[in-house]
Parts: sequence; structure tokens; C-alpha cells
Amino acid sequence: MPLNTTTPPFVAVLVRGLLAGLIAGLLAGAFAYVAGEPHVEAAIAIEEAASHAEPAAAGAHDHEDALVSRTGQRGGLFLATGLFGAAMGGLLATAYVLLSRRRRRGDDDGRSGLLLAGAALLGAVIVPFLKYPANPPAVGDPATINQRTVTYLLMVVLGLVAVWAGSLGYRSVGAQAPTWLRAAAAVGGFLLVTAVSYVVMPSFQEVPADFPATLLWSFRLASLGTQVVLWTGIGLLFAALMHHERRRRAGTALPST
Repeated sequence: MPLNTTTPPFVAVLVRGLLAGLIAGLLAGAFAYVAGEPHVEAAIAIEEAASHAEPAAAGAHDHEDALVSRTGQRGGLFLATGLFGAAMGGLLATAYVLLSRRRRRGDDDGRSGLLLAGAALLGAVIVPFLKYPANPPAVGDPATINQRTVTYLLMVVLGLVAVWAGSLGYRSVGAQAPTWLRAAAAVGGFLLVTAVSYVVMPSFQEVPADFPATLLWSFRLASLGTQVVLWTGIGLLFAALMHHERRRRAGTALPST
């Protein structure tokens, strides 16, 4: 009797995706707390110093600070990254099931999920980051926050389209083509969409001239690192959980003697 290597039920895959995302989210939160919080504190200190220099602005700033304390923000960091990670893990599990059913392959032990996590990191994180890197407090014009939010979300969509274009280029060359040619087609498709997106999308230059460059880039790298930890964790944990699930299902499918 052949081993049961079909794709597990959607609920089983979804639970593993949610669990992987939750754990990865908490790990990302720990990274953000250690690597990012000192830079946030430094940026807030600069913002407060500027507010104290302008009495009218200081009153408004103090009112905003009273809404959520820094202690509450630190605690909410882990809650936010944990919930976001679980949501992303659920989306990845859904995409994994759809991909597995399309290809009718059930013996990859989650490697498709690992590739999906890598694609999400590239398209939804790295591509937007290179165009719109994260800014710490005290950087950015409040009047443009809605525009910046919309353009960033659109850049995320375009980044995912760029990844899809790379995948399409890889497949369009043909299975008989040399590996280097398929890889070149994938890179070409990805870079083409990315380059066009960068040219078409607007830019925002709102960093004050006197803002410390070292602090700015330390914060940005910590922000990017948090996302790298999140998506790497989701991919590896999901692949491990799916590998364990398939081994369990294969064991239960063995004929009794």
C-alpha cells in the first residue's frame, strides 16, 4: 500500500501556519525590542526636544503621549507582532494549500511554504523598503501620512507583482531551457517590474537635515531586520511543522502486519 503523501486537510495546514506565524511573530517582537527600541527612544528624545522648543507644539505633543504610554507601547509590540505573524502564517498556509492542489504534489514537506515565505519577504518587504524605508518618530510630515500609507501599500502590491513576474519569466522560458536562462528570465522579469514601479511611484523627502544619519539608518535596519526574522521564522517553522505532519500521516498509512 503506498504512503499517504496527499496534501493534508486545509484546517491542519492552517493551524500549522497560524502556529508558525505566532511563534515567528513573537521572535520578531523580541528582535524589535532589543534592536529597535533603543533607536525609538533616541528618536522620541529628539522629537520631545523639538517640541519643548516650540511651546504651542509641545501642548499637542503631550496630549498625544497621554493616549498610550511608552510602557503600553512596549507591551503592545509583542501583541502586535504576534497577531501580525499569525495572520501572515494563515495567509501563507492558504497559499500553500492552493499551490499544492494546483501542482498536485504532496511530498515536498513544506518546501513550497518556505519558498512562499521567501517570495513574501522579497516582494512585500524588501522591494517596498528600498523605495520607502521606515522612518522613526520625529521624521515625516503628519499632513502626508495618508498619502504615504496608500503609496506604501500600493508598493507592497507592486512588489508582489514583481515576484509574480519573475516566476512567470522563469516558467515561460520552458522546462527544457538551461537553468541559467530560466534564472535570467526570472531576474529580468522581477527587475523590470520593480524598476518601473520605482520610477512611477512618488518619492517623499521628509527627513530633517539635522536628524542624525546614524540613528536614522540604525532604526531602518532594525525595522528591516524585524521583518526578516518574521518571514524567515514563518518559513522555517511552517516547513518543519509540515514535514512532521507528513511523516505522521505517512506512518499512519503503513499497512498493518
